Amino acid sequence: MHLAHPLGVKAFSHRRVKNDELDAGDLADLLRMGRLAEAWIAPAEIRELREITRYRSKLVQLRTTCKDQVHGVLAKLGIEVTCSDIFGAWGTAWLDELPLPQPYSWKVASLRQLMGWLSAEITVLEQVTADLLAGHDGYRAVQALPGIGPVLGAVIVAEIGDITRFRHPARLCSWAGLTPGTVSPTPRWSAAGSPSRARGRCAGR
Repeated sequence: MHLAHPLGVKAFSHRRVKNDELDAGDLADLLRMGRLAEAWIAPAEIRELREITRYRSKLVQLRTTCKDQVHGVLAKLGIEVTCSDIFGAWGTAWLDELPLPQPYSWKVASLRQLMGWLSAEITVLEQVTADLLAGHDGYRAVQALPGIGPVLGAVIVAEIGDITRFRHPARLCSWAGLTPGTVSPTPRWSAAGSPSRARGRCAGR
């Protein structure tokens, strides 16, 4: 697929008369000159993988929101949390025995139930993703990098897709937004126009 920016097409053509036939001719000329950017459309299997990984990420965000609300209830009641993770094994037992007044007790119980459902769905999605990527060379290769496990590896494979579409690593880094921005060697400062402005800048705000 090739993409045409409306402003770029307008800058190429300076005619006053515009219709679909003439616009199509301009696009064909730009295509012959190689002036239309080419876009990569992910195949069906990559789109399906993206759907699963992005949905899992959304469920994780919802579960984190529930956890934050539980912490908010405890902070609202002035209850000191003595463990690092109140949703772990010890923290779960601590929450079970924690006496809370209504309606806070009901809210915490409801949030914990929602977190249980979300965790179950997240686990299912992780298993589905692992089954889809079983035998995938790129999925195994990316997990050899430090700090990348099965979940993050699946996200990387789903978002990048066919890595051979990038001619060299710099193209991949540019697509991922990992290239450093241009830094101007000139410092961002300007001379004061009057002695009063100079004093104000030296004194600070």
